[in-house]
Amino acid sequence: MYDMERKIEEMRLNMKSNFFKYLFAIFVICIMFFAVYKIKTEEEKQEQDQTTVGTEEKKITEITLGVASLDSTNPILSKNKNIQDISRLIYEPLIQITSDYKAEGCLAKEWAKQNATTYIIKLKENVRWSNGEKFTADDVKFTIEKIKSINSIYTSQVKNIASIDITDDYTLKINLDKEIPFFEYQLTFPIMSSQFFQDKEFNAGIVPVGTGMYKYSDVQSTNLTLEKNTNWWDNKTNLTITKITINLYSSLAELYNSFKMGNIDVIDTDNSNLQEYIGTIGYAKKEMKGREHVFLPLNNSSNFLSRKEVRKAISYSIDKTNIVSSIFNNQYFTSSFPLDYGTWIYKEQDASAGYNLDQAQKILTENGWTFKNKNWQKIENYKTQRFQINLVVKASDSYRILVAQSIATQLENQGIHINIVQLSDEQYYNCLNTKNYDMILCSINLSLTPDMTTFFGDNNIANYQNDEVKSIMEEVKNTTDENTLKEKYKRLAEIYKEDSPYISLYNNKFTVAYSTGLKGDVTPNWYNVFYNIANWYK
Repeated sequence: MYDMERKIEEMRLNMKSNFFKYLFAIFVICIMFFAVYKIKTEEEKQEQDQTTVGTEEKKITEITLGVASLDSTNPILSKNKNIQDISRLIYEPLIQITSDYKAEGCLAKEWAKQNATTYIIKLKENVRWSNGEKFTADDVKFTIEKIKSINSIYTSQVKNIASIDITDDYTLKINLDKEIPFFEYQLTFPIMSSQFFQDKEFNAGIVPVGTGMYKYSDVQSTNLTLEKNTNWWDNKTNLTITKITINLYSSLAELYNSFKMGNIDVIDTDNSNLQEYIGTIGYAKKEMKGREHVFLPLNNSSNFLSRKEVRKAISYSIDKTNIVSSIFNNQYFTSSFPLDYGTWIYKEQDASAGYNLDQAQKILTENGWTFKNKNWQKIENYKTQRFQINLVVKASDSYRILVAQSIATQLENQGIHINIVQLSDEQYYNCLNTKNYDMILCSINLSLTPDMTTFFGDNNIANYQNDEVKSIMEEVKNTTDENTLKEKYKRLAEIYKEDSPYISLYNNKFTVAYSTGLKGDVTPNWYNVFYNIANWYK
């Protein structure tokens, strides 16, 4: 009995001891969980605080650009595309071009066409050069006369200016030697200070003052530095970017490699092989149609191409998408009209006949042609007519030869026989100038102006004549009403499609690549990369 009581007492004591052990263990575990919770909460709070602080610290207001093979910082003398782009931040024109290629005043407050060859320009009166001197009409006259006297990329834009009359400090008259449609688009050259160059030579080694948003603050052999121009006339625009460093490189390959390594924030190029240099990842990009427009003029004076149904059948039979894909690996954009690259004056996107073999056959059939033995033929004056059309191409351009061969193959499959004529450069340009061809594969670097004289004017390269077109061309020269201009250009595009005097093929690709860390509205075109730079940051 005693032993039993002793054992019961021992069990009671053990249970009490274990209870306290378990209670202590639970207490310790709770403390541990609480400690972990507190530590985790503090870590999350610190991370949030660091993120907030980091966000503020990472809003960098400096960017880096690059220039390959610098020739001069003088925008009138430089022929370097990189410098031309950057110069728009420093030097300003009378007329600037918007992101949709519209002419708007910059240093010019307003302008008016007084008659066919006379323009009146009123200048802004609150503009000063970065050194504090006043901007006046003398600076405009000085710049135009200087450009006319030297070899500049802007020479063609002033060659038809016969004289300049200054009325007062902010008014001048520009007299042309002949009428130039949309001449205001030629006034996009940067203006230089006449006073600055009073005691200096106008040479490539001089860094001129400007009137733009930025100015050169340092010029070294390896880099240039821009800072805000405190004398800039536009005091309503707040520039986020305070400093721009421009690294100098000996070649484009070196520049591209520096961008790939993350040392440059923005580059622009019409190089179709850009990806071979910078890869495909690690950056953002904008791609758009470039200036080079490749097309076929169809000679309206030649035997077969004088017939609209033949021109339209040819247009319907060419698969441009196949050409761009198979020959250029989609590094070009197909085109339907010379002005379909984003200009405000023409927003329609279908001004070509398009690729439609059934429609091509229908048009020829409706006009008395029959398809026999893989050829289209038509009996006229007791004689059977079969297509024999020459396509002229420059022998030195291997890609153009491939394009010509693709066109010839496509048309041959439609029963339209094409004979490719390869000519030397001299023979090719002589053929083009004398219009001694049926079709010729050629290209044009589109200008900023929406003028269509090359395609529709007197003595155009397709020998095309149309009374309605002639009337429209006269009307658009003498109106500034935007709705009227849009309406008239829409009609020109419709006629381009209906009559098919030309076949637009493709445009080159213009690319702006930029760091993924660059924030703000990056909306470039092939004229200006730096639209909206005021709100950029990193």
